[in-house]
Amino acid sequence: MDKYLEMHERWMAEALGLAEKALNAGEFPVGCVLVGNERVIARGNRINSSGSLQNELDHAEIVALRNWFDAGRPGGEITCYSTLEPCLMCTGALIISGVKRIVFAYEDVMGGACGMEFRGPFSLLGKNMAEKCLYTTSEIEVIGGVLRKESIRLFKSFFSNPQSNYLKNTLLERYTLHEV
Repeated sequence: MDKYLEMHERWMAEALGLAEKALNAGEFPVGCVLVGNERVIARGNRINSSGSLQNELDHAEIVALRNWFDAGRPGGEITCYSTLEPCLMCTGALIISGVKRIVFAYEDVMGGACGMEFRGPFSLLGKNMAEKCLYTTSEIEVIGGVLRKESIRLFKSFFSNPQSNYLKNTLLERYTLHEV
């Protein structure tokens, strides 16, 4: 096995453990670990996807970033491992926070943002406005599909549960339930 694939699978397995924790709590099964200097420096799982505090801000990546910030941002060059492709909010927050690599398990056909072009200005203003952009990068690496089947299993379990109402009747639910 390729040493990089083995390393990515190791850290993704930790993210999957967090996703399973979220699923067991009735939450959307997304887990995230931030890794720097070959160790986990922050963790997060999706919270508040159900219940009275339901919101679209407490994504696993944002929770992990908050934990990393609270710890003083240790770790050098950071890689994010997430069980679901990060959305635009999370991708932007990761990039602006200096994360250099995003590794995800399962593609988010409804809201994933890792297919965006990161080689120029991270702005919708246009190329002639590049000097006005807040952040530009050419050094972000995105790797998808690491332990994809294991992640799909968790999402299928979530969407198959009649008590899970989050993202019901969406493209992501239909796509997930038809995955092999």
